[in-house]
Amino acid sequence: MAVAVVPSSSAGRQDYPGRLTLFVFMACLVAATGGLIFGYDIGISGGVTSMDPFLSRFFPSVYRKQAAAADDGNQYCKFDSQLLTLFTSSLYVAALAASLLAASVTRAFGRKWSMFAGGLTFLAGCVLNGAAVNVAMLILGRVLLGVGVGFANQSVPVYLSEMAPARMRGMLNNGFQLMITLGVFVANLINYGTARIAGGWGWRLSLALAAVPAAFITAGSLFLPDTPNSLLERGHPGEAKRMLRRLRGTDDVGAEYEDLVAAGEASKAVTHPWRDILRRRYRPQLVMAVAIPLFQQLTGINVIMFYAPVLFKTLGFGGGASLMSAVITGLINFVATFVSVVTVDRFGRRVLFLEGGAQMLAGQVAVGALLGAKLGWSGVAAIPPAYAVGVVVVMCAYVAGFAWSWGPLAWLVPSEVMPLEVRPAGQSITVAINMLMTFAVAQAFLLTLCRLKFMLFFVFAAFVVAMTLFVVFFVPETKGVPIEDMAEVWKAHWYWKRFVTEDSKGDIEMGCAAEAKN
Repeated sequence: MAVAVVPSSSAGRQDYPGRLTLFVFMACLVAATGGLIFGYDIGISGGVTSMDPFLSRFFPSVYRKQAAAADDGNQYCKFDSQLLTLFTSSLYVAALAASLLAASVTRAFGRKWSMFAGGLTFLAGCVLNGAAVNVAMLILGRVLLGVGVGFANQSVPVYLSEMAPARMRGMLNNGFQLMITLGVFVANLINYGTARIAGGWGWRLSLALAAVPAAFITAGSLFLPDTPNSLLERGHPGEAKRMLRRLRGTDDVGAEYEDLVAAGEASKAVTHPWRDILRRRYRPQLVMAVAIPLFQQLTGINVIMFYAPVLFKTLGFGGGASLMSAVITGLINFVATFVSVVTVDRFGRRVLFLEGGAQMLAGQVAVGALLGAKLGWSGVAAIPPAYAVGVVVVMCAYVAGFAWSWGPLAWLVPSEVMPLEVRPAGQSITVAINMLMTFAVAQAFLLTLCRLKFMLFFVFAAFVVAMTLFVVFFVPETKGVPIEDMAEVWKAHWYWKRFVTEDSKGDIEMGCAAEAKN
């Protein structure tokens, strides 16, 4: 069976006239700061849970177990605590629920107001976490943070995909993941500094400083323009055309505007997007919205990033050294994301997916082998510093592979393949699956590390093999294809074309909107 899965940009309309204007660049830059709040939280939560003053105050049983493990105890199990992982992962349950609500807000009021709601709620969570005096207060704060993350992650990728010119959509959309990695890196730096504060209150500062990125997106969203897609969807055609001219820096926007109008008309015809997205003609998009974020979390990246200090303590690093090692992996994550930003519209999505998959597979196998060789099944062994540094180097290579592939592309691809009429619902599904899997993996990681030992990393390696095969056979190339013409990609795909029929309504008609008028 032939696997014809790489239609070029010529499968859809040729690129519309226009250029990347400063107006578009600044709007996308401000919107992408929504990723800062997610990234900062990923980085900060793992850091504070490795700080002794934080553990002794809120999780004393973990603190005692850690002290016991220091005396030749089981290194795999010293952080095994469901209450501790609940602190980390409660955010993602709240984000899951919030992302489903955000779809209705995004569709009814526009993308910018979902970003504003997310930033404001995140700010409230920062206040609670910074002032927490008990675990209940900590977890309530985490729930509010999760609501903010859910709204931001649902609206920002959609906003970026709709604002960007087709030939630069990958670069601008990947700015979201770039901001996530910047947030992780900054959080790791802050943790390294606050852990050294005398008096043991540095963890409060780490948690409270999450208000800074939240302030960026909250204030910035007030000045963002609406996307032409959203304006048309909400019944403002004149304003949408004026905005499109401003975004593209040209008056020659007729072809793009006609396709947007066709998309808008299809969107208005859909009154129940949550029901409609389950229909057969949206099967390819629904599979992307579910499978890609699910696989992203099964790479194991988030357990590496937000448990990095804990994991490095397991390897025998001291508190300060473990935080510094997390800083190093955070820096690699941030720098490597630039590779995706500058190459995604040149080489395409599939090349990065496949190369990153191979690199992550090698990384997970190497980490599992190194830990197994030294700690074995007992988990009782002294790890030489040079050996531990070797593990960190391998982890950095793994993180780099993720950062230029599954990291940004898991947000880009689902947001760009959705037709307008189901786009908010589709993006909500993407965020909900991402958060559900993040919660499940985060909640299970320390427990499974204790039970499966080094074999856990081989389990993640098996998932990487499965997701790479999924890309090979089922993920088409979307480089340079205008989002209004994405139906042409599915019609050219060896498998998905059976779900996309010529008599379907919606985005199939969009690519021919201009021709039909001639």
